[in-house]
Amino acid sequence: MQVIGAGLPRTATTTQMVVLEQLGFAPCYHMRDLLGDLEKGLPLWEAVADGKPDWDTIFGDAKSTVDWPSARYYEQLIDYYPDAKVLLSVREGTSWVRSMRPTVWGMFHGDSVMHHVSDARTVIDPLWKRYVALMTHMNWDEQTGAMAGDTFSDEGLIAVMDNWNETVKATVPAERLLAWYPSDGWEPLCDFLEVDVPAEPVPHLNDTASFNEGIVGGALGALNDWWEQRERPTSGLHGAAL
Repeated sequence: MQVIGAGLPRTATTTQMVVLEQLGFAPCYHMRDLLGDLEKGLPLWEAVADGKPDWDTIFGDAKSTVDWPSARYYEQLIDYYPDAKVLLSVREGTSWVRSMRPTVWGMFHGDSVMHHVSDARTVIDPLWKRYVALMTHMNWDEQTGAMAGDTFSDEGLIAVMDNWNETVKATVPAERLLAWYPSDGWEPLCDFLEVDVPAEPVPHLNDTASFNEGIVGGALGALNDWWEQRERPTSGLHGAAL
């Protein structure tokens, strides 16, 4: 492991994943790896939450990692990988809130379709129920959640972000840390990682639509599969003859 991402979700972590792989730090571990194989990944991350991490098995041959759930445990990771550099992805507070509300936050809170269909999926999909429980533990639980607090107000959610970023800066040795956002360009990142600057511009990936597609579409797919397997009635509504 050569680069550890310590930034919160919705701080261009997907862009950073692509950027790091482009710069030679591939593969980059990302939330996509957990969601892509919950059966394999959940026990490993549940063990992390229980204080029994197996980082070598989780990351395998990954040379970098960004996004949740790994960023949630950056403090453990910087000790386990003492030579790795740390990338703190940062974003202006109001912009971050606008991105969080319909995605990560909206999946667990509020009155959105995403929230309700995700909750419905937990009733019929044991793996999804465990995933939601794990993310609640990591993110929102008053005792263990990295983003616990007054998240229903924009000011409160911004304060959560500011507190997280300041804690990272106070925890990680300055010589190992770079606060970076794609709009900063290649130069500070490449200088920090000691690699050449690519000729093409930094890629810009807006994955809000992909996030919604994955959560809502995945839930609807699971619900439709469950419904198709039902025992179909031979009579009509309330037992009336067809």
